[in-house]
Amino acid sequence: MKKICYNISGGFCMNKIELLSPVGDWDCLLAAVQNGADSVYFGSTLFNARASANNFDVPTLKKAIQYCKLRNVRTFLTLNILIKNSEFNDAINLAQKAYEFGIDALIVQDLGLARYLIKNFPDMPIHGSTQMSIHNLEGVLELQDLGFKRVVLARELPLNEIQYICKNSKIEIETFIHGALCISYSGQCLFSSIIGGRSGNRGKCAGPCRLPYELLNHNNVSNKETTMDKGYLLSPKDLCTLDYLPQLIDAGVKCFKIEGRLKSPEYVATVTRIYRKYIDKILNKEDYIVEDSDMKQLLQIFNRGGFSSGHLSDSPNKNLIFKERPNNIGLFLGNISKFSSNKGHITLTLNEDLAIGDTIYTEKEDSKYTVSELMQKTLNLTHAKAGTRVTIGRMKGNISVGDKVYKLNSKELLNTARLSYTNCENKKININANVIVKKRIPISISVNYNNSVISVSSDVVPIPAINSPITSERIIKQICKTSNTPFNFKTVNVQLDDGLFIPNISVLNELRRNLLLKLQEHILAESARTSNFGLNNITLPYNILKSEKNNNKKISILLRNINSDTDYSILDFKNISSLYIPLKCFVNKKLEKTLVFLSDKVNTYVYLPSVIKNNYKNIIKKYLEDIIQKYKIKGFVISNLSNLKFLEGYKSNFEIIGNSSLNIFNNYSIKECAEYGINKVTLSRELSKTELEDILKYNLDIDTELIVYGTLPIMSCNYCFLGKSNMCYPECKRLCSDDNSYYLKDRLGFKFRIVSDNIQSITSIFNSKILSISPKTFNVSSVRIDILDENVTTINKIIETVKSGKSFEGKEYTSGRLEEEK
Repeated sequence: MKKICYNISGGFCMNKIELLSPVGDWDCLLAAVQNGADSVYFGSTLFNARASANNFDVPTLKKAIQYCKLRNVRTFLTLNILIKNSEFNDAINLAQKAYEFGIDALIVQDLGLARYLIKNFPDMPIHGSTQMSIHNLEGVLELQDLGFKRVVLARELPLNEIQYICKNSKIEIETFIHGALCISYSGQCLFSSIIGGRSGNRGKCAGPCRLPYELLNHNNVSNKETTMDKGYLLSPKDLCTLDYLPQLIDAGVKCFKIEGRLKSPEYVATVTRIYRKYIDKILNKEDYIVEDSDMKQLLQIFNRGGFSSGHLSDSPNKNLIFKERPNNIGLFLGNISKFSSNKGHITLTLNEDLAIGDTIYTEKEDSKYTVSELMQKTLNLTHAKAGTRVTIGRMKGNISVGDKVYKLNSKELLNTARLSYTNCENKKININANVIVKKRIPISISVNYNNSVISVSSDVVPIPAINSPITSERIIKQICKTSNTPFNFKTVNVQLDDGLFIPNISVLNELRRNLLLKLQEHILAESARTSNFGLNNITLPYNILKSEKNNNKKISILLRNINSDTDYSILDFKNISSLYIPLKCFVNKKLEKTLVFLSDKVNTYVYLPSVIKNNYKNIIKKYLEDIIQKYKIKGFVISNLSNLKFLEGYKSNFEIIGNSSLNIFNNYSIKECAEYGINKVTLSRELSKTELEDILKYNLDIDTELIVYGTLPIMSCNYCFLGKSNMCYPECKRLCSDDNSYYLKDRLGFKFRIVSDNIQSITSIFNSKILSISPKTFNVSSVRIDILDENVTTINKIIETVKSGKSFEGKEYTSGRLEEEK
């Protein structure tokens, strides 16, 4: 057991802490509610980030909301994917139905959809999904200004930054506390989308981060490659924050979110029950001791090589990844000391309890075994304690002495979980009743619920008693029989005249049933809403078709790296309209002369990163004014909504270009960007040819840009694959600063470039293929060429190809996501 000392500050209202549980199907809903969730989140069959879950159709959605309303549990609907123009009406229709059913909030990723809902359904709270990549105070304040009620923070934030955000914002803050972690910032991962056509931003992630990779060191001098590491190098352990709950509460977090809409009901039940227990310990000001048995149950129900605290600690990288196996490993049971292949017997000394019906597996064998034969010498057992030397029968396959054995499932734990939500009512609304049993009037009962009096009367009038008059105690006993209902009579006040008799005691039962039925109807009627909004009110913000095609597109160049030794004077400036240069280059004094030359030759924009940590915020504040004074800066490229806050004082004098990482997917999002003062938007890299044409066929009041060439990033990770310390010099070897190149090689032989940012300890993973598409099909204002490390001669050839409306062909190139999604 681990005792954690804590002292919750008095400024935060602890009784408002919310435990939010995942729901992927109806049994998961029961599991979450009956095990103590304050709120649940689930998706419909459309527009949610877990498309493979058994999501709710519209009738079941209504039923789920009503089930929760009757148990005082809040419901959140996930509309947390990017929405196409063609889907917008259906998305609003679904939101409207949920609104009328009484949903408590919508969780949204798409900027255009979120703002549309905020404007048209002002009394329906909108929560910013973690897919919006909100990772600093500036991003939180931006959503606050836009009318969001709550923001789900990126999982990459350490505890001190969460505390800083809570302290300096008024919006509700939600954080994940348990479950699967993504190695990339959510919303910034295009891995599954680009290599397989299944987009995480569309709810269809195929999980390439759970596949094996090799980490390669490519020596650029000798041209030799060496393998530095191998395994499931992108697969994080699951998050567990039991040790951090007191600090997170003290930080001011409003809502604690459990991940797991693809998990089993037993998982939801177990994890919800345990976190409910420890949140209540804090609320009740009890000693906070994390019991070994609870931690073991969490590990048993699901773990990937143990748990990590995610990014909450000061050095999360050291314990973030489990490279041996990407899925549930269960609990280590022991090593095989004896194996009889003829009998199918393995012998081992147990590290954990084991029982008939438990599921086990051995490390080299893919098959799982349900324990059906358990022996201690010649004695058959139904259960064996840890420390017992046992023989397990009916085992076969690739098994050897010394192999590790794991207990994947505990029959007892699964049964306990199922019993917690099957045919039972643990989650009840407390009510206070008033029963009137008086002479010459019908018996009646009433409750006061939310300042409304609900009452029912019987036709029965009590009569004078001959022998045994009815007592208040007997009345209370009958009225309080609510075991199969979602209500509990906290108090029952009985107004009883002396000497009365009720001819049939079942009258009280009928009164109770009628009262609770009427109360249910009242609660559901109270929670339902009416909407005057009609789908015929939805019109595209731009609906006038363009009269002509732009055949003279401007060309923008992003130079991800600047080299002071490179002769940029031979660059084809006459065909370049804009040059984007990362902020980090302007900070490097060695590049000053080169940057002066470039900014004198062409319109130059400071390119801000999609992730800006606290240390980088200080760099921006320190250098931004100096950069503007020293160089001819035309404007800025923003890669995250938070960037708008950093540039509040500059928007009127400089052009603002929205990057593709803003995930602009529809005309509504474009319109919002125009209203924010953004001058140009770069369209999402995940739009198909048809979807791009559907956006670009209209006259827009803002310029558009499309990336047509480049080795492009597909992940942004708060993780250093090279140093694994998450700390820059002198804590690591600074391999990111040497002249070698580093790659992740997948099982098919494709190599994905790793580029580390040693200022922020952010790693970008780049696609194995180069994007190259013909720009002439698309009616955009400008096209972008993204340069990672090509030389100037190559850059000029790329410009010539793009200018001519052509693309490069070959196995090293890709057309990206122009084909329709899978």
